[in-house]
Amino acid sequence: MTEGGDAQEVETIRLDRLLVYLRFARTRSAACKIIERQSFRRNRLHVKRVSENVVVGDVLTFMQGDTVRVIEVLSLPDRRTSAAAAKDYFRELG
Repeated sequence: MTEGGDAQEVETIRLDRLLVYLRFARTRSAACKIIERQSFRRNRLHVKRVSENVVVGDVLTFMQGDTVRVIEVLSLPDRRTSAAAAKDYFRELG
């Protein structure tokens, strides 16, 4: 910590919770299964724990069905929202 106490806290959210809030998974258990398949990456690095934290700007790559999804997190939701509103929190990259 700096002397002036100017350290900013970065807002984070657990990866499994984010997948549910953005409607990529229906439940946290389903989100855990997506992550544990070992095909999930955050910023090009394999995710090893479902409890890893995500911040704004992170790029997530994962399989959803037969499709590879690559998304950038634009903001963090406070709760699960409608499918239409969830799209405001991320953008598709690939």
